[in-house]
Amino acid sequence: MNDFDLKEVQGNWEHFISSAVAMAPRIIATVVSAIIIFFVGRWIISLLKKLIAKAFVKRGLEISLQKFLLNVISWAFNILLFIIVVTQLGVQTSAFVAMIGAAGLAVGLALQGSLTNFAGGILILLLKPFKVGDYIEVKSGESGTVSEIDIFHTRLITPQNQLVVIPNGDVSNNSITNYTHLGTRRTWFTIGVSYSADLKVAKEILMNVITNNEYAFQDPAPQIVVTELADSSVNLSVRATTSIENFWKMNEELIIGCKKALDDAKIEIPFPQRDVHLFQK
Repeated sequence: MNDFDLKEVQGNWEHFISSAVAMAPRIIATVVSAIIIFFVGRWIISLLKKLIAKAFVKRGLEISLQKFLLNVISWAFNILLFIIVVTQLGVQTSAFVAMIGAAGLAVGLALQGSLTNFAGGILILLLKPFKVGDYIEVKSGESGTVSEIDIFHTRLITPQNQLVVIPNGDVSNNSITNYTHLGTRRTWFTIGVSYSADLKVAKEILMNVITNNEYAFQDPAPQIVVTELADSSVNLSVRATTSIENFWKMNEELIIGCKKALDDAKIEIPFPQRDVHLFQK
């Protein structure tokens, strides 16, 4: 290497050093300001999360919905803070925004069913058509006591002590019967008597069974209603109201008591039958 090359390298190095020295204060100021923005932003995010959590508690939102919304808000604030910090460092953020948008689109297309359940869960937790502890029945036929409501699924415990997990999309997009929302529950079962029976007497006998039941309320008034002239019987509907916790006890006692009372009165409870007529030439 000749003297000219050495002088050129030395000159370039000295130029680099002088440029670095000149730019050092600005670089240090940029880095320091970015660090300050980061820590101040984290403090602000923490403060906002506490305020939002208090607002959620004040409004009485479900615990699972509170946790989920707080996580979403936390992610959104942290992504925004990240973009602000890298912008302060002089990095172009358009590429980050495009990547986030593309990732969001890909995730949305891949998780269409899950997003439907997610939206259904949000609606259930916000509108509260039922809550944990309610006995419900959904349009698909499943029924049971609600044990848990999360963002994607609702869990029911059936009277047979079975766990049923239902996607929230199916629950929110169809009709729901909530048997316990009003605080009481009314039994509604049918008993058939023979066509030869005196219907007024049969109604009085069944009404006495309800009146003597310790769980049946007298207000609203119980009812015995003739509902149908069926193929093999005249059907009577037995209707009585009780508290949620005593419903199954009352329902069973009424069925047993009604049958015994009709048997004692010699009123037949017919089973399905057909009359066959034979003609001979």
